[in-house]
Amino acid sequence: MQNRMTLGILCLCLGVLVFSLQDPLVKAVSGAYPVTEVMAIRAIIALPILIVLVHADVGLRALLSRRFGLLTLRAFIQFSSYTVYYLAIAALPLADAVALYFMAPLFIMALAGPYLGERVSWQTLATVLIGLVGVLVMLRPGAGLFDWAALLSLGSAALYGFSQLMARRIGDTESSTVMAFYQNGAYLTGAIVVAGAFHLAGITHAVHPSLEFLVRPWVWPALPDFLKMAACGFVASAGMILLSQGYRLAPANRVATFEYTGILWSPLWGFLFFAEVPRGTTMLGAALIIGAGLLALNGERRRSAAPALAATGDAA
Repeated sequence: MQNRMTLGILCLCLGVLVFSLQDPLVKAVSGAYPVTEVMAIRAIIALPILIVLVHADVGLRALLSRRFGLLTLRAFIQFSSYTVYYLAIAALPLADAVALYFMAPLFIMALAGPYLGERVSWQTLATVLIGLVGVLVMLRPGAGLFDWAALLSLGSAALYGFSQLMARRIGDTESSTVMAFYQNGAYLTGAIVVAGAFHLAGITHAVHPSLEFLVRPWVWPALPDFLKMAACGFVASAGMILLSQGYRLAPANRVATFEYTGILWSPLWGFLFFAEVPRGTTMLGAALIIGAGLLALNGERRRSAAPALAATGDAA
């Protein structure tokens, strides 16, 4: 049992590390290509990999789900989440964008009550408020340094959090590989539709880096840039396998804490590849956000363990 727990934690940490490699890859091409082209190439590369994974996991018949509507809705919410996150990292230092994105677990806990009918304690709500204080420390309103792209990262976290609550609702009948396949389809379809809409509207340029990354026309990529975009497809597929394996081997409430190891990698990639040095307020705000998330996860773990202890005492 302990070996499974250790292996699960290692798989999850490695999955988080692998996923984090997408951020510098996307940021590296954000100055010359549109986000829709990056997502389309990523989705095309990931498609055959996901087909193999679905076939090995539950069989391709599982793609013809009775919950097609919910799967599709969730997939396009994920598409929106990742699109606005990529737009954020085009304008923000990686450390800032990722730290703000780590509000997602707190959003999940706050929304679990109204969406899933789960009881949300006052302690959980208090940790959400602590996380919001961390956001304010990072954004420094009134300091003259606020970039509205930070709101994109926060919006991405909220959308991602809601999509994970949807996954909890439909996960009783749908596998993670099927959900990932639908997500990939939404990335490809959404990218083509959004790019086509801006092309038909004749919008090809914007001043802000995030908007420019959105509306820029597609161009034939140079080989090094194509390889960076294509690598995102392999990275996403490998990351999904590792994360799924981590949650399969160990209880979710034990390993979820290790999702926060992602905050270690983004400042490192930002420094190594883009010479970004995190500000003191970024580190303080990130510490508050992570600390709030860890407190909330620990509280949820204790509450879930209490009924089991009570049942053990009754049996004795």
